[in-house]
Amino acid sequence: MAGGRKLEFDKQQALEAAMQVFWQKGYLGASLSDLTSSMGINKPSMYSTFGNKEKLFLQATEYYIEHHGKSHLAFLSLPDTSLRIRLRKFLNSVISAQFENSNPKGCYVMLCMTEAASGDMPEQARELISEAAGLFPALLEALFKQDKEAISLGLDKNAKSNALTLATLLNGTAAMARADYCQADLQPVIDNTLNGIGL
Repeated sequence: MAGGRKLEFDKQQALEAAMQVFWQKGYLGASLSDLTSSMGINKPSMYSTFGNKEKLFLQATEYYIEHHGKSHLAFLSLPDTSLRIRLRKFLNSVISAQFENSNPKGCYVMLCMTEAASGDMPEQARELISEAAGLFPALLEALFKQDKEAISLGLDKNAKSNALTLATLLNGTAAMARADYCQADLQPVIDNTLNGIGL
């Protein structure tokens, strides 16, 4: 059992490292040498543990979703907190992650979506990235449709467009992060966007 736990720990570290490479360089830009060097393993070990590059990408993407994507969602259901503040905290959390110095700047999913649109990414990888890209819009749309305050403000009537507005904001801030803009300069953009949807 001790050996099994060590392997799992090492695998998690390796997935984190692979995710960082894909986040920085994208699927197409990440070479096997880039990946194995960052992961601290050789190619035979990579193939035996993760499979080929596509399978490694799928696992790294799922790791990103679970450890870097879903962590922001708790802000949307904070108790005794207005909808505006919940959304503001959620947006700030995502944007702070986009500007985090310990990770590549921007958004892993949006970077890979650009590659997926080129048609050069394997089909299963494209499908997973497309699914990941739809996570925040779908959850935000559900929030606008189901949240009592959102309904009282009439935001449920344009739930899909409101959700897409916020998702578009996050796509834009991801691009600004990669272009080395200052995060503080984007704070008024958050308020203007929330004002624009009626909050």
